[in-house]
Amino acid sequence: MSRLLLFVIAAMLIAGLPTEMLFAQSGSAAFDVEQASRAYIDTLQGADLEKSNSYFEGGYWLILWGALVGILVDFLILQSRLSARFRDWAERVTSRKWLQPALYALPYIIVGFLIALPWTIYTDFFREQQYDLMSLDFGSWFGEQMVGLVISLIMFPLLVMAIFAVIRRAPKTWWIWGTGVIAIFLFIGMMLGPIFISPLFNEYNEMAEGPMRDKIVAMAAEYDIPAENIYVFDQSKQHKRISANVSGIGPTIRISLNDNLLERTDPDEVAAVMGHELGHYVLGHIWRTVFILSLIMAVGLFVTALVAPRLIERHGGKWGVRSISDPAAIPLLSLILTAYFFAATPALNSLVRITESEADQFGLDTAREPDGFAKVAMRLSEYRKIEPGPVEEMLFFDHPSGATRVRMAMQWKADNVANPVIQNPGKLEKE
Repeated sequence: MSRLLLFVIAAMLIAGLPTEMLFAQSGSAAFDVEQASRAYIDTLQGADLEKSNSYFEGGYWLILWGALVGILVDFLILQSRLSARFRDWAERVTSRKWLQPALYALPYIIVGFLIALPWTIYTDFFREQQYDLMSLDFGSWFGEQMVGLVISLIMFPLLVMAIFAVIRRAPKTWWIWGTGVIAIFLFIGMMLGPIFISPLFNEYNEMAEGPMRDKIVAMAAEYDIPAENIYVFDQSKQHKRISANVSGIGPTIRISLNDNLLERTDPDEVAAVMGHELGHYVLGHIWRTVFILSLIMAVGLFVTALVAPRLIERHGGKWGVRSISDPAAIPLLSLILTAYFFAATPALNSLVRITESEADQFGLDTAREPDGFAKVAMRLSEYRKIEPGPVEEMLFFDHPSGATRVRMAMQWKADNVANPVIQNPGKLEKE
C-alpha cells in the first residue's frame, strides 16, 4: 500500500468518513467489463466445456440430417405410391371433397411417424441420455411421443382440410390465403396451448406464497401484466434444463416457471429469468413472432405454389398424384417446405435471436440482477456452446450465446450499478 493511500485513509478516519467509500470507488474505477465477463465464462472448463461444445456442435449436423430425413420420409411415401393409396382410401370412405384431406392425413401422419421413429429415438432419447440431459426412461419418453402423435392426429387434419379448401377455391392465389389460415392456427395454438396442451405433459400448480412470488408479481405489476396465475410445473421429470415463460393470449395468459428454475438457482437468477420472460410480453414478441412467421411461411408457400405443379406435371403419373389440389400431393408440399425451411434456418435463427436479445436487455433493466443473469447464462451452457465465433453464432444460434449474454450483463452492470465489483462466481453446481 502506497504512502499516499495510507495518508488518505488516515485523513478519512480523522474526518469520521467510512473507509468502505474509498475502496468502493477504487473498485468502481477498476471494474473492467471483459475481466468481469471472463470471471464467469472461464468457470466452464475441461470436460464440462468439451461436453457442452460437443453436444451443441453435433446439433449443427442434426439440422442437416433432420431435414434430409424429413425429405426422405416424404419421398418414400410418394415414390411407393402410399400417398395415392391413402388418397384412394379417403375417397372410398367419403365422397365429400372437403373431408378427404383430413382423412388422408391420418395414415400419412402415422406412417411418417413410424418411418422416422428410429431417427427420433436416437436424436430425442439416446443422444439426450448420452449427454445426461434426459430424466425419462424409454417407456415414459415413448409415452410422451404417443401423446404428441395423438395431438398431431387432431390438429394436422384440421389444418390440411383448411389449406386444401383454399387451394380448391383459389388455385392461383391459394398461397396467400393459406398463409392466413396458418396464422389463424398459430394464434389459436398460442391461446389454447397453455390450457389444453401443456398440462398433457406436465402438472401445473399455483406458485406458493412467499418473497419470490411477491417479487414476480411486483415485476409484472410494473408493466400491467396479469399476474393472477403464476404456475410451477414439474419439468424435472423430463430433464434438468431451467425454463420459464409468459404464455397464452387474452384470458389464457399465465406466468409459468419450471421446478428446475426454483430448485437449481438462486433468487437473483429467478428474477433475471422472469425479467427476460416478462420482456417478451411487454415488447409484443408474441404478435411479432406470429407476423414474422406468417411472412416466412408466405414465402415458403409461394415457392411451393411455383415448384409443386411442375413436379406433379413431370412425375405425378408415377406417384399417382393428379394435381396440387389432390390430397396425395401433401408429401410433395411437405418435402418442398422442409427444404425451404432448412435453407431459411440462418434467417430464422437470427430473427429469434434478435427478439431474445431484446428480452435480455429488458430483463436486465427490470430485474436489475446482472450477476444473476450471468449465472443463468452459464447454467444454460450445459447444453449450449458458451463462446462461438461470430459467424457460427449468426448461423446456428437461435438465442445469444452464453458469452454474449454474460458480456451484456457485465456491460449493464458497469453502466447502471454504482461502484460495481467484479464477482468471483466459482464453479456453478452441475446437478
